[in-house]
Amino acid sequence: MEPVSVVFKVYCLSVMTMVAATYTVVLRYTRTISSTAMYFSTTAVCVTEVIKLFLSLGMLTKEAGSFGRLKASIVEHVFQCPKELLKLSVPSVVYAIQNNMAFIALSNLDAAVYQVTYQLKIPCTALCMVLMLNRSLSRLQWLSVCMLCGGVALVQWKPAEATKVQVEQNPFWGFMAIAIAVFCSGFAGVYFEKVLKSSDTSLWVRNIQMYLSGIVVTLAVVYMTEGTQVIQKGFFYGYTPWVCFAVFLASVGGLYTSVVVKYTDNIMKGFSAAAAIVLSTVASVALFGLQITVNFASGAMLVCISIYLYGLPKQDTTKLPRADKDAKQKLITV
Repeated sequence: MEPVSVVFKVYCLSVMTMVAATYTVVLRYTRTISSTAMYFSTTAVCVTEVIKLFLSLGMLTKEAGSFGRLKASIVEHVFQCPKELLKLSVPSVVYAIQNNMAFIALSNLDAAVYQVTYQLKIPCTALCMVLMLNRSLSRLQWLSVCMLCGGVALVQWKPAEATKVQVEQNPFWGFMAIAIAVFCSGFAGVYFEKVLKSSDTSLWVRNIQMYLSGIVVTLAVVYMTEGTQVIQKGFFYGYTPWVCFAVFLASVGGLYTSVVVKYTDNIMKGFSAAAAIVLSTVASVALFGLQITVNFASGAMLVCISIYLYGLPKQDTTKLPRADKDAKQKLITV
């Protein structure tokens, strides 16, 4: 992790927290409260991929330093590497499923409940890291994973209700959508990390490879699921400034996470996730009339604590203090 000032770390933390909290609240608003015609969620996912592609191209341009180097890099890693595009199509498909599940989840669950439950991505990612990258978790991390699952179970035992939401909702389908989304998030994130570490190819080149595949996949999803309606009403039917804002947040959120990962540590990321839960809860009470129950409050608290514990650095047990070594040596000699 590169050394940076505390001010910059706080800035990264603040922006990531606001993006995470605002995205869930705005998306929830567009799916339940907004009085305009309902837009097609699949088209929003597709537009998000297009915006991410252009943002990644901009970052690669800055990294390359000149248009000539940019062109050479794209030709070498995109047009001359079909195998790499095929390799990155795996997380593209998985992320497409995840992003579409987020719309289903937020159509059926409150933003705060979604924010808490979505933290199940931590144990899913941990499991994928153990199985795919041969990583190990400390006892404290396993304990925090169990605490997190317990906290989510409390929140979902009797989901908090929002009195200002008039549309029909199905909490069970909302939870199932989140379950699929967190599994997709864990698998795709670890798979992408494995691909990144398998070569010295630039992060932005890998992003471009993935988003090109993502655009093809999400376009296919649009026309397989809502093709007839999209052709009749238009690709951008039902889009409002709030929908555009949600798409923008989804686009910059994923790319900004890579910057945060580079310049901050796990404790700060955990604090950001906990702060996003608090902000989402406050916004849900104000906008959607969320009624906070004892189960929700207790579960959210458990989740916040578990996120903090999971992010604590591992202790190096291979290096014993001098006193412990001397004591151990005396026991051996006796």
